[in-house]
Amino acid sequence: MILASLNVPARADGGTPLRLVPATDAVEIGPAGFAAPAADGPHDDGAFAHALYAYPTLHHAFWRTVRAQARAAAPDAPLPAAAFDEHLALDGVQESQLWIGDLLRFADCTLAVSAPRLPDLRFNATLGFAHAAKMVAQSRWCGFWLAVRRPGRLAAGEAFELVPGPRATGLVELFRARTSGVGY
Repeated sequence: MILASLNVPARADGGTPLRLVPATDAVEIGPAGFAAPAADGPHDDGAFAHALYAYPTLHHAFWRTVRAQARAAAPDAPLPAAAFDEHLALDGVQESQLWIGDLLRFADCTLAVSAPRLPDLRFNATLGFAHAAKMVAQSRWCGFWLAVRRPGRLAAGEAFELVPGPRATGLVELFRARTSGVGY
């Protein structure tokens, strides 16, 4: 399994994050994700459950086709960088294989699967058509939030190992429960 791309916030006009862009070098990952390490002292382990967002590259071909069908892009157009607002694009893993608490162990950093991402209108905006969020809900290709268990450095192209967690709650099962009855 490989970290296909690592996307970091781009800043302009006074430091406001505008978009994510591919990182060109290794990036330091702290307890809160790309932010500086947390202040000294105790903190709630759940406080940084949404430190980083990951999306499987396995779904990219589908979304390229759907974007073309919706006339949001040319049929052969690649997806824009961070098309799903993801910090990590991952090769070799997908939502149906993951459970809350599973670890992604990189050489210098360990991340834990903490929650599915729920669809929102940003999917519509970044993918360029009105029904993207609804299609995410239907497909359950939601991506997932990661907590930082061991801070360190990450770089695109790095291999990682999936280490099973407690296996009590499946990621897709939790996504289904949280989106049941929600109209997108």
